[in-house]
Amino acid sequence: MAKARESRLILGLLAAMALSSAAPAQAPRPKAAAPADRLYSYRVVRTYPHDPGAFTQGLSFENGQLLESTGLVGRSSIRRVRLETGEVLMRRDLGSPYFGEGAVAWKDKVVQLTWQHQVGFIYGAADFKPRGTFKYKGEGWALTKDDRRIIMSDGTDQIRFLNPETLAETGRIKVTFRGVPVRNINEIEWVKGEIWGNVWQTDIIVRINPATGAVVGRVNLQGILAPQDRTGSEDVLNGIAYDAKGDRLFVTGKQWPKLYEIKLVDVAQP
Repeated sequence: MAKARESRLILGLLAAMALSSAAPAQAPRPKAAAPADRLYSYRVVRTYPHDPGAFTQGLSFENGQLLESTGLVGRSSIRRVRLETGEVLMRRDLGSPYFGEGAVAWKDKVVQLTWQHQVGFIYGAADFKPRGTFKYKGEGWALTKDDRRIIMSDGTDQIRFLNPETLAETGRIKVTFRGVPVRNINEIEWVKGEIWGNVWQTDIIVRINPATGAVVGRVNLQGILAPQDRTGSEDVLNGIAYDAKGDRLFVTGKQWPKLYEIKLVDVAQP
């Protein structure tokens, strides 16, 4: 019960601060926010189609295409997707009883987590042919990478670091916002030296210092998906992809019919 109350407290704090401080994307900024506590709104640059049947659990941009992993038992998959059209170019389904979670490409392989089975799957990056499995303790939620590690979220306030060759855990950080643990970090992405993570069941992305775990910024994406495009309570924000070469940032969600390219906009804070 204590953990549940703590989780509700931090989610409420993040959401309340974001919503109370949010301003329209075109609003002037009367003063700069403190670098360690930045709040951002967004501007949509371009909208792309997205498969509304995709229960998005992982998203990344690799070699001009999206790498997407999806969840739900009997509907989980890993796929390569054409950004401009949403066309699925290659797909491999993950059969029952597995609930697919996040995935990441590393050299010539793709690694995918499952939610509660404590087993992950390894595929060839070029053809998605199975290459093996690996085990981990606890739940699997999401994966990303920097230039030397695979990075994993598990639904707690912990971020794990994995050896990309052996997939053995090499370390952890604890995610905190103003000293309070932040749980429910869902889909994650490496963006310009930071770990960006969706906070599950909110419209907030937190920007995490990978050395300390401290939240150094928050992105409020409230309103990006129109009410008429929502299909139910599960179609929440969950998907961040960064095109480092083109400096483009993409976001989507579970069963969203659209994927958005966005630019961040600084928001003044009191």
